[in-house]
Amino acid sequence: MRIMGLDVGSKTVGVAISDPLGFTAQGLEIIPIDEEKGEFGLERLTELVEQYKVDKFVVGLPKNMNNTSGPRVEASQAYGDLLTERYKLPVDYQDERLTTVAAERMLIEQADISRGKRKKVIDKLAAQLILQNYLDRTF
Repeated sequence: MRIMGLDVGSKTVGVAISDPLGFTAQGLEIIPIDEEKGEFGLERLTELVEQYKVDKFVVGLPKNMNNTSGPRVEASQAYGDLLTERYKLPVDYQDERLTTVAAERMLIEQADISRGKRKKVIDKLAAQLILQNYLDRTF
């Protein structure tokens, strides 16, 4: 079973995919989107869904530290609804608090990557962490 993890922002969607057995997550890419214009990167996402034969999506849920939901949670859930409608596949949600912070820390401390380069990979790594946390929790 292949699961696709998504870190949904207002300008990009970080994409990760599980291995066929569902043990590990690998970051794939960052898809540019524009929420304001209603451009959600679904053409590229469809290519990836078909290429990897995705069975399920996991969307990061950016809750506040006090466990409340804000506008980004609603936007992520709306994106999940869009996925369900378009692909007819199940969508689960994974708490993503601090995943971007953890991803940035990894890139700084372990990879010593400059700020400019971090911006190019941070969402992909965050998607990978979201998916890996989900896999660790459910399998």
